[in-house]
Order: sequence, then C-alpha cells, then structure tokens
Amino acid sequence: MKLTKKLTDAFNEQIKAEMWSANLYSSMSIYFQGLGLSGCAHWMKKQAAEELEHAEKLIDFGMTRGGDIKISAIDAVPVKWESPKAVFENVYNHECYVSELIDKLMDLAIAENDKATQEFLRWFINEQVEEEETAQGILDKFKVFDVHALYCVDHELGKR
Repeated sequence: MKLTKKLTDAFNEQIKAEMWSANLYSSMSIYFQGLGLSGCAHWMKKQAAEELEHAEKLIDFGMTRGGDIKISAIDAVPVKWESPKAVFENVYNHECYVSELIDKLMDLAIAENDKATQEFLRWFINEQVEEEETAQGILDKFKVFDVHALYCVDHELGKR
C-alpha cells in the first residue's frame, strides 16, 4: 500500500519537526559549551544526532511506501536561555510537543486505515515515552537539589 497524500504530507511535516529538534538540541549544546558544562553539551549533541536518526527513519519508511518525501526549510531555533534549568524545562516541554505530533500522525494513520504505518509509528510512540521520562528525571534533580543539581546533572549526562 502506498502512503496516502495526507500521510505523505504529515510525514514531511514530521521530518521537518525532527530536523528542527536536531537544530534545537545543537543550539542547546552550544549554550552549554559556552557555560563550560561539557557533560550537558555532550548529552545535547547526542540528542541532536538522535533527532536526525528519527528524521532518517521517517524518510526511509516514507520512501519505501512510495511517498513523495521532501525536505523543507527549517525555521531558526532559540540560541539563548535564562538558565541551565530553563534549558531542561524547554527540553521537557518540547518532547511533550513532539509526542503530540506523533500521536496526531498515528491518529491519521488510523483514519487512513494504514496498518503498516501504524506499526511503524509505535516505535516513535514508545521512544517519546522514554524521552519525556528522561527529561522529567533531569528536572526532578533540579527540584530536589536546586542549583546544586547542575554539577550532578552535568557529570551524569557526560556519561551518555
């Protein structure tokens, strides 16, 4: 079964969102590098690479299913944040937003009765649960240890 036009368009939008996410995390990495927080910078680089992998998965699946896959322009991302904690709050909120996008994509696959796409998207749904949990775990450290959490978080994230 070939991807419908609606699903193809939605895939193209999700690819754009994943690439924007990669740029966002790269920008956050630069921010952390500027602060001398190499562990946080390293983690953000890994996040950026992971988002590009997500885009590639979507591209490959869309192409395999005969979709008219296109790469569109990516809007600029933020380059400044109020604090390291604010960065991780942004990460959590962004991952929740991406989860909503994936859910909408799944809803469309269901509406289009495309079971192969539904099966493919289950991986992304599970991935988003992990992403939200990880970001929430980092924020929890800030809630408990306040500014002192930064040393712990930087050290821990550098191990990824």
